[in-house]
Amino acid sequence: PTKHTTRPIVTGTSVLGIVYEGGVMLAADTLLSYGGMAKHHGIPRLHHIPSTHTIVAASGEYSDYQMICQLLNEKALEETQTMAVLMDSLYADHSTSMSAPAVWNYLRYVLYQKRNTFNPYWNDILVAGFDPQTKLPFLGSVDKIGTTVQDNVLATGFGSYLAIPLLREKWRPGLTEGEARGILEDCLKVLFYRDCRASAQIQLAKVDATVMDGTVVRVNEPIVSDAYQLETSWSDPAFVNAAPAQMDGDGGW
Repeated sequence: PTKHTTRPIVTGTSVLGIVYEGGVMLAADTLLSYGGMAKHHGIPRLHHIPSTHTIVAASGEYSDYQMICQLLNEKALEETQTMAVLMDSLYADHSTSMSAPAVWNYLRYVLYQKRNTFNPYWNDILVAGFDPQTKLPFLGSVDKIGTTVQDNVLATGFGSYLAIPLLREKWRPGLTEGEARGILEDCLKVLFYRDCRASAQIQLAKVDATVMDGTVVRVNEPIVSDAYQLETSWSDPAFVNAAPAQMDGDGGW
């Protein structure tokens, strides 16, 4: 029988992205929730598309995200085979094959088509890599109905409410890789404290480039880190002390 995605079942929460000097970085936790239950731990949601310099990450229904990753892997293989056939052609332009902007636009068409058939992929996706035209880091998002956004800081899920204000406040031109990582970790800590679907076990991924004399010489192989634990603490007085009696429970932790 024909089945449609009417509601997500096993889901991941926020994914964050930030552009820094010479690269772009994504971050996500590794928890999948089944409703209100923390069902699966240590599940990666950062995916490097094979044979490309592009990374995708998503919140929402995990099975739909697996399908999207499969589509992108097949597309990358198809592009690789086409490049092999055209390798001897003087007119073959391989510079934009499966680049981050190309993947971003491809996903826009895919998710919009799925939405039009009332069978959407229930995901909000971030795409990170480099733009071969501008030679600059690229960060874009695609939501479940095919709406696209490109910016220096992006977030999905609960992060679009809590993390985006922090990312916009702390982002600046010339941000270093270490500063970008610190900002993402701070935002993920806030989400861990505030979002009951979030975990303190996280992963980071980055795409950067080798730059000489202000010019991008080579885009380096993307790196996806192993999962590691954030340093968190519930000993802050705001967590420990009870809310004032006069508030009658409103506004307390």
